[in-house]
Amino acid sequence: MTINAIAAVAHSPSQPWQIEPVAIDDPRDDEVIVRIAGTGLCHTDLVFASSMKIMKAPAIFGHEGAGIVEKVGSAVTMVAPGDHVVLTFNSCGQCSRCTSGHPAYCQFHPQHNYIGCRPDGSRAVHVGDRETSAHFFGQSSFATYALASERNVVKVDKDVPIELLGPLGCGVQTGAGSVMRAMACGEGSSLVIFGGGSVGLSAVMGAVIQKCATIIVVEPVAARREMASALGATHTIDPGAGDVTAAVKQIMPTGVDYAFDTSGRVEVVTAGIGCLASSGTIGLVGVAPLDNDNLPVSINQLIGTGLRVMGIIEGDVVPDEFIPTMVGLYKEGRFPFDRLITTYPLVEINRAVTDQHEGKCIKPVLIP
Repeated sequence: MTINAIAAVAHSPSQPWQIEPVAIDDPRDDEVIVRIAGTGLCHTDLVFASSMKIMKAPAIFGHEGAGIVEKVGSAVTMVAPGDHVVLTFNSCGQCSRCTSGHPAYCQFHPQHNYIGCRPDGSRAVHVGDRETSAHFFGQSSFATYALASERNVVKVDKDVPIELLGPLGCGVQTGAGSVMRAMACGEGSSLVIFGGGSVGLSAVMGAVIQKCATIIVVEPVAARREMASALGATHTIDPGAGDVTAAVKQIMPTGVDYAFDTSGRVEVVTAGIGCLASSGTIGLVGVAPLDNDNLPVSINQLIGTGLRVMGIIEGDVVPDEFIPTMVGLYKEGRFPFDRLITTYPLVEINRAVTDQHEGKCIKPVLIP
């Protein structure tokens, strides 16, 4: 049997998505069908859709889904029909990274997240009679329904707005998790965050929870700097106003304990390294263009000052633990991620993309 759904389908690189009917096969034993209530639009979706060299057309993206379980496979025990869930990245659950609490570094991460099919090569989502790329991050949630595995759905409380929770599965998790788990910024520490989008502002909220004493946000858009201050940043810097490293050093003359880059731009990361105090750490989550991703880092500087350059995926969290933690903090009023969200109907996905490019919104969430 199949489930009939509506999805935003990409047919060629960087071209508008088309809203079309799709068919989804019944779940296998370890799979789950989720009726999508809302799904975040993430930069990663746009990066993959801009080339379509891996996820080939027609392709269905979306990897920040949230919704209600519709149907489960016979071996699924963690969720049941009617449960509210957040969909996150997928992982094998058996390799040494998964079993040691680092599923974001699953040794089979590509096969489970962005090759356009299941790890065994089969495909369960169909656009007409054409071979379709789906299973993006184990979900492809730019649709009214998504097929996921038991491993990448996380049950959440029903007393929170499920349509807004999708970004907790990737962008918000990446920002907050990097500060709270991967870098584990300590109480009283100093941090500079490059980028005031949803990932950077989630890092601000995480830094507040960690009780960082100095939280600096570098962001060119004034409205986002204002949001950063409202969320708890102690200082904001407009990078267009001058030398960013010098501006940070005016605030923290000996440098900051931590830097966090969401831009993926070599010159920004280089500036971030220049902001660090001795034995400081810079966390990198921004994906760089493949033709410009080499850092001009001095080996002697790294050794002589004890600096650490840390690549981070998904905050290096265990989603089954961290997503409920974020929901709990939200319910306590300490993690207001909903302030970052602007909702759009799924059929207006192309307007959401344009608005995000133009800085008119921080985190678009598409409502089927």
